Amino acid sequence: MPGKVHPDDLLDHVFARTGETDDSVHLGPATGEDAAAIDWPGGKLVVSSDPISLAASKVGTLGVHVGCNDVAASGADPRWLTTVLLLPESARSNDDSDDEGPSVLEQITHDLDVAARSVGATIVGGHSEYVDTLERPVVSLTAMGAAETVIPTGGASPGEQVILTKAAGIEGTAILAADFGDELDIEKAVCERAETFLEEISVVPDARIVREYATAMHDPTEGGVISASLELAQAAGVDVELSRGSIPVRSETAQLCEAAGVDPLRIFGSGALLATVPVDSVDACLEALADAGIEAAAIGTVSACDGDVPALEVDGERFTEPVEDDLYPLWAAADAGKSEGNG
Repeated sequence: MPGKVHPDDLLDHVFARTGETDDSVHLGPATGEDAAAIDWPGGKLVVSSDPISLAASKVGTLGVHVGCNDVAASGADPRWLTTVLLLPESARSNDDSDDEGPSVLEQITHDLDVAARSVGATIVGGHSEYVDTLERPVVSLTAMGAAETVIPTGGASPGEQVILTKAAGIEGTAILAADFGDELDIEKAVCERAETFLEEISVVPDARIVREYATAMHDPTEGGVISASLELAQAAGVDVELSRGSIPVRSETAQLCEAAGVDPLRIFGSGALLATVPVDSVDACLEALADAGIEAAAIGTVSACDGDVPALEVDGERFTEPVEDDLYPLWAAADAGKSEGNG
């Protein structure tokens, strides 16, 4: 199955093989950290790279926001992007066609442009090509931004509270509606509302407020709130305890997840920002978000590590190992169905 590389393999084969030592690297590869920070005149240059390889719809929009979210969750304002666009060979004929409607290339680059403008970022370079082994487009972006102070994923301390902006599973809800809505027993109006969640994928506005209060920030992506919370705990060497009933889940998310048989806390979560905040700053942080029209809630607490390894506990269920995103089996089943249909 696809998914993230296991943390142990990252430690053994990735984090230990980073080339020449450079004292200007303020924050380099580490468990749970989605961006690097490099000393430069006036502050830190924050850099992050991410691919979008499985979502069939709006890959350009998702690519920009997922990359920029990692930069924003480190306390920086995203400013520059480079894009790598890999297209299936089947898209070439579509791109060369005179048929009405945008080609694959036109649609993706349009979405890249609109999304970049929405966060105030400039696309400064990249690469594009057709690949005959691909079945769907792959977009990979590197986002860069500037920050005076970097806020790491691993900055949490015991006694702090965990907050979440917006709600769980925002990105996953939109993907479910766009990629599987026609197959699920769900009202069309619900899917239509859910697809608009893509308009809320950016956490740049959220992070600009939360960074004034937070000790750690992390955006839930693959594996949703559960995966992101565990990564936050592991990065800081602490335990995190969440209350499922305190975690905001929108009605559309709940309905689509129930129809698809997936957990809203274990599907792609871009659009929400996870953060740890000292207890005496929580009310001020939530009030500042509310004043900006951004919903948020306190969903749990941070405590000292109580076992051999940092852990996440959700209503008594304990997690110490990465979880698989619940959307992966759905994509696998869809691909298998297509293969059988072509057999």
